[in-house]
Amino acid sequence: METFNTKMFTNKVAIVTGGTSGIGQAVAIAFAQHGAKVWALGLQAAKAVYPVGLDIETVEIDVTDNIAIDAFFAKVDRIDTLFNGAGMGSITEHELDTYKKVLEVNLTSVFYISEVAAKALAKSDNPSIINVSSLYAQFGSAIAPAYSCSKGAIDQLTFSHALSFAQANIRVNAVAPGWIDTPLIQPLKDIPEVFNSIMQRSPMQRLGKPEEIAKVVVFLASDAASFVNGAIVKVDGAYSIF
Repeated sequence: METFNTKMFTNKVAIVTGGTSGIGQAVAIAFAQHGAKVWALGLQAAKAVYPVGLDIETVEIDVTDNIAIDAFFAKVDRIDTLFNGAGMGSITEHELDTYKKVLEVNLTSVFYISEVAAKALAKSDNPSIINVSSLYAQFGSAIAPAYSCSKGAIDQLTFSHALSFAQANIRVNAVAPGWIDTPLIQPLKDIPEVFNSIMQRSPMQRLGKPEEIAKVVVFLASDAASFVNGAIVKVDGAYSIF
């Protein structure tokens, strides 16, 4: 049974950064499955695999390359949804160079891409931007200070853009995923004591699926969320309640 009308994004255009892997790839697939033309921007685009028959076009791009970003968006006349899914973390975030790089990818690129895309988004009858926050925006992390700072700032950028873009009718929201079963979490699975502690705290006793994040993104981009603006939606199986 389909959760949504499979034609709900027919004749719509979705831009998905980080759309070549993980949650971004699931989001790109979800939009295309519901009728959208999808541009999936990211690294190693040639290796990305999508179901046959979907209107997804990949673009190899570094989201921190402003010249490349400008060149891409100059070719796009109208956008209905922008999903800012590109992101990174590192085990060396206490080093200044790494700290700066994480903020550049996770935060500055989101600001810049959203600003550049706003003109094309304003041409849509239901334009929206959806960012990716994190539970670390609330908790912080001893080993990931840059990632945590970037996601806390994403919440504030989401609020700020929701206000500044409102007169153009562009809604700006964010999803805050919990522990999602993507390749990024594999190193934690390989450390039983760490992974077991995550599961012990998880009321639903499982990891989330990228597709479960994608479904919330689809809702936020849809007409059903036409008055949802400036929201940070947790998708974490109640992990953050404890």
